[in-house]
Amino acid sequence: MADADDYRSDALVVFGVTGDLASKKIFPALHSMARRGRLDFPIIGVARSGWSLDQLTRRVRESIEEYGGGVDGAAFDALARALRYVGGDYRDPATFQALCKVLGGARHPVHYLAIPPSLFGEVARLLLGSGCVRGARVILEKPFGRDLASARELNRTLHAILPESSIFRIDHYLGKEAVQNLVYFRFANLFLEPIWNRHYVESVQITMAEKFGVTGRGKFYEEAGAIRDVIQNHMLQVVGYIAMEPPSTTYHEALRDEQVKVFRNIRPLAAQGTVRGQFRGYRKEQGVKPDSQVETYGAVRLYVDSWRWEGVPFYIRAGKCMPVTATEVVVTLKRPPLRKLAVGANNRMRFRLGPEMAIGFAARVKRPGEGLQGEPVELMLADRALGDEMEAYERLLGDAMRGDPILFAREDAVEAAWRVVDPILGDATPVHEYEPGTWGPSEAENLTAEAGGWHNPR
Repeated sequence: MADADDYRSDALVVFGVTGDLASKKIFPALHSMARRGRLDFPIIGVARSGWSLDQLTRRVRESIEEYGGGVDGAAFDALARALRYVGGDYRDPATFQALCKVLGGARHPVHYLAIPPSLFGEVARLLLGSGCVRGARVILEKPFGRDLASARELNRTLHAILPESSIFRIDHYLGKEAVQNLVYFRFANLFLEPIWNRHYVESVQITMAEKFGVTGRGKFYEEAGAIRDVIQNHMLQVVGYIAMEPPSTTYHEALRDEQVKVFRNIRPLAAQGTVRGQFRGYRKEQGVKPDSQVETYGAVRLYVDSWRWEGVPFYIRAGKCMPVTATEVVVTLKRPPLRKLAVGANNRMRFRLGPEMAIGFAARVKRPGEGLQGEPVELMLADRALGDEMEAYERLLGDAMRGDPILFAREDAVEAAWRVVDPILGDATPVHEYEPGTWGPSEAENLTAEAGGWHNPR
């Protein structure tokens, strides 16, 4: 089999084509690719539902109208012409035989498994048995496994079928413009490097707040929870970008290599540095157990035991039913030695990753009048909406079709990240109830007491 970089894929197969992920993310991304003239391959939808191609086409139009910003007539026509449909059970070999017939002469298909993770292994084995995996790539949605042991087992199953270069573990956070800008800003501006270390940085905070709840996904959330859903992947990826060493530009895997080094240097999380919460009313959601102990909020304190970051606390929190929807990174610097001139908040770098992008530097300037009294100001280096940039799923789908793995999670990165969170999974810590519209359980305030508390996004 050729290496992944040696060929471009010539067909896209979407397992779970009638599901929410396809409707909310995949179809709008494909529509955008068609609008840019980049949709030159057939799209074969596979689902257990007894749908027809006409029904699928209507679903695609509805999803683009609702989630894709409106239908472009020419782009939709191109997308509709590319659509095919295979109905059948994911556990039935006949489904995969039918898929092979529809693929026809496609030599390098991409199989997108937009299905529950519990089905990944079985679908992969049936793809192998049918011959549909020959020359192919596979895209898998997160969470990749439920813990370290299951992630390793899934990796073993996949590697019996495909080489690592043909396995694309998608984390849409890595495709976001603002997250990529975090990496670019760090290494394209020399003024940061002298202070980006334990000598000058006091703490790092990362907040991923969502104003909404589980929005009808109670059954899924019962299997995941905030730690598995976003901390093990999205949030640790951001930690990797903040804490990594400058990647070499001389070889393709340099960026992912540096991320893995960070994950390996993070101490496994401990119960005493973890707070789990659940918003009041979660247990009334459809699909949620009446005595559920699943967290809708997670906060952790972690340390990166590297030369650059030894002793610097990283605080991460993610939660549902927060006061706002926003994701921010705040890097707080230590106080200058002349404390009389620096009364008040420390200097901070603030990276807003969503819903809009912003980069600001909080400094202190002299207040007008007599005496050396200061006041805080924030210098905005960037502040813009994220409306015109390429959407994350479009970027990642295009990369997977070309065989570019840089923005996808590698096997060793996934296992290293699970090693970090493994000790706090399940009921390792109690769940504290919090009111919707607040910043989570009061117990989480103790985590950041030494850092002056949490910085709440506005």
